[in-house]
Amino acid sequence: MINNWLRENKIAAALLTVIRVYWGYLWITAGWGKITGGFDSKGFLANAAANPVMGPDGAPVFGWYNSFLQSFALPNADLFNFIIPWGEFLVGLGLILGCLTTAAAFFGILMNFSFLLTGTVSHNPTDILMGIFILAAGYNAGRFGLDYYVMPFIRKQLNKGKEEESGANVSRV
Repeated sequence: MINNWLRENKIAAALLTVIRVYWGYLWITAGWGKITGGFDSKGFLANAAANPVMGPDGAPVFGWYNSFLQSFALPNADLFNFIIPWGEFLVGLGLILGCLTTAAAFFGILMNFSFLLTGTVSHNPTDILMGIFILAAGYNAGRFGLDYYVMPFIRKQLNKGKEEESGANVSRV
């Protein structure tokens, strides 16, 4: 019932637009600050790898993520110095403009979980909650944005081959 409301109702679309623009503003300003102010993830990654989230038994709770940080993220910190600021900026831009909204929300949630897995709580849980509502709403979250124009175009392009193929099959029958 609530899922149908989120996905189909225009009032829900308006409320989601407010959430989407607010969340987008948070992302775009965080990304722009890193792009223009210089950003170096090495310290954060090294600290997160050296101090993993520990369980009551004294073992790392997210050992797999700690291994990822040590074996991939730290050696490729320069790549992350590019991906993180531009990812934050593009997620924010997508959310504010309502363009590829569900993809922007997905990648925003992914980044929020990446921070949570390092033990950084901050505002990540509320950001994830906003993202879940946007993801659950699907197209309706971007109804009052560029998705209104972009998604029909993308669907048409993706179904172009299928329409031609079904048309060819009909003519052969």
